[in-house]
Amino acid sequence: MNLEEEIGKFFKQKGLTISVAESCTGGLIQKLITDVPGSSEYFLGGAVAYSNLLKQKLLNVSPQTLITYGAVSCETAREMARGIKELTGTNIGISTTGIAGPAGGTSEKPVGLVYIGLCTKETLTAHKFLFKGTRQEIREQATNKAFELIKEIIERKNFQKKY
Repeated sequence: MNLEEEIGKFFKQKGLTISVAESCTGGLIQKLITDVPGSSEYFLGGAVAYSNLLKQKLLNVSPQTLITYGAVSCETAREMARGIKELTGTNIGISTTGIAGPAGGTSEKPVGLVYIGLCTKETLTAHKFLFKGTRQEIREQATNKAFELIKEIIERKNFQKKY
């Protein structure tokens, strides 16, 4: 059983739901979730919000956040995760924003920099990663890490529907 199937089984058993807001992963997380038969029982939907305008209009990311910290930031990842959670009414919102390359990186924000946001009823966090490889490899590593973070959060002993 792969990680997506394992997570799906848990969501079904607990009656929980998840929604996804993606930028640099371009829908890859949503694709893998929906590759699992029965995912409609727990996957409410998602958005690929590549542009800052869509991040603002759809996910309610603050224009000030984008100006101050940029689209690729811990703050934006958190706001994206919260935005998709609020938009869909899901138990868990997860987001990705980063620089998959091969261009677009700077010394402060190099190619491979990815932030993954997670939002539940009681938690709003973002995690910073620096992946190496081609554009596709960076996107795949970010997607795999997102699934690992989902697994970590749902394995909490007290993670119940109250979230």
